[in-house]
Amino acid sequence: MAIDPRPVEVAAVEGTRTIRLKKGEQPTHSPLTPFESWAWKTFRERVTNRPPDPLLDEQLLKAHMRIRGDEYLAKVYATTVVAVIALAAVGIVLAVLLSTAGLAFLGIGLAIVLPVLGGIGSFFALKGAPGGKAKSRGKAIDRKISSSMSFVSAMASADVNIDAIFKELARQKIYGEVAEEAAWITRDTELLGLDILTAIRNGATRTPSKRFQDFLQGVVTTATSGGQLKPYFLAKAEQYERENKLELLQRVETMGLLAETFVTVVVAFPLFLVIIIAIFAIIGGGGAFMITVLYGIILGMIPMSQIGFIFFMYSLAQEA
Repeated sequence: MAIDPRPVEVAAVEGTRTIRLKKGEQPTHSPLTPFESWAWKTFRERVTNRPPDPLLDEQLLKAHMRIRGDEYLAKVYATTVVAVIALAAVGIVLAVLLSTAGLAFLGIGLAIVLPVLGGIGSFFALKGAPGGKAKSRGKAIDRKISSSMSFVSAMASADVNIDAIFKELARQKIYGEVAEEAAWITRDTELLGLDILTAIRNGATRTPSKRFQDFLQGVVTTATSGGQLKPYFLAKAEQYERENKLELLQRVETMGLLAETFVTVVVAFPLFLVIIIAIFAIIGGGGAFMITVLYGIILGMIPMSQIGFIFFMYSLAQEA
């Protein structure tokens, strides 16, 4: 039975090579949701008539999204159509309500603009979602690569075989996406019957992390050139530990600079601004307008700037 190009959980045969299955198991494919199945049936002809998009397939593979590129594109079309219909209905309701209030022109404008902008936004957001998820996975791998290389070097120091190292690394869920990458390498060797170096080479081509890709390519190069993997693993563990310390130091310095900026921009500046406007309101007249400006600063500018800084600092801390 030929393998579907969609990523599979288990399979039976790939070309002339038998793929290993546990006794009693049957080959299965990653199932589509009911909505994805409807999207594929509805837009299948449209997406299959288009030339293949290798970049989308690569992004889906790196994002570990178990769906083919043409099926995902059909899902994008279906979701865009549903979003346009929903926004068009909302626009019509708003148009009717605004027309009764004497704002027919504004209502018609909203009825046209909402579905158009919503459809365009939905299409491009969904089309770029695999790339964004792949980039997010790459960052998650980079965050865990230092600690995972320490685990790999410790296993190598005990003279554990390289295939067993990746198998044990795949079981250590504490390493997050690094363990997921190792699990795919183990899948290639134990299910698909590939040799370990070919599996590692394939893993290097599909990982979204440049650092992990360099590590895997180094493993293949070292092994095929007759080098020793144990010194290579130890050297990589030391290298990633040094790089991790430098990144943490840079991140702490950036957070310190942002803290100083927060005190200046969010605390001191609005305070001085409120005092100056209050003095102008007392001395120069225009009290009603100045009071409105004060309300805008106190209720709008200060909370929004604080929320923005808190969100940015939280995002920066999450990358540590």
